[in-house]
Amino acid sequence: MTQLRLVIGNKNYSSWSLRPWLALKQFGVQFEEIRIPLYTPETASKLQEYSPSRKVPVLLHNHQIIWDSLAICEYLAEEFPHLHWWPADKTNRALARSISAEMHSGFQNLRQNMPMNCRKKLPGKGLTPEVQKDIDRITSIWQEFRQKFATEGDMLLGKFTIADAMYAPVVLRFITYDVQLDSISKKYAEAILELPAIQEWIQAAKNETEVLSQYEF
Repeated sequence: MTQLRLVIGNKNYSSWSLRPWLALKQFGVQFEEIRIPLYTPETASKLQEYSPSRKVPVLLHNHQIIWDSLAICEYLAEEFPHLHWWPADKTNRALARSISAEMHSGFQNLRQNMPMNCRKKLPGKGLTPEVQKDIDRITSIWQEFRQKFATEGDMLLGKFTIADAMYAPVVLRFITYDVQLDSISKKYAEAILELPAIQEWIQAAKNETEVLSQYEF
């Protein structure tokens, strides 16, 4: 089998890159990481080598090119069906896909006003009324799913799934901007932060030297 190659952006800033990267790490799937710093004079030409969309992340495998984080995760779920990418139960799998798709397409106010920045501590920055609505919806999802699946593990649906990979960058945003969480949401955020792969990502982000002014306050 051809080795998987995952093209990602800066770990400090690229929330979309984190999602498939975390899923691969959590499930112990070996892959080669290709990191392309974003918004440099060379970025466009380098991305052109790999990505039809000129964006990250991109998965390269068996002469296939798969872009978009959720599409990559779905491809991996089909390629490695013995791993727990989605819940085995049909109803729970549909629920996991629903909240993953909601994250994938929504929460634009949060994205725009609280960009991911693992190196910074910016308490209260970007907290507009519209952002608070996004936060309230996200934490309501976390509360609902953690209460429903509390006996099955610490992740949203008990065991780690793609849904957790989709929401992990939000946890990092909440840490950066010191978002105040209810006890259930806080416990879930702590469980995500305790994942060795997340700690590896955060440390790598802190070691990066690039600074993107549009993501700094």
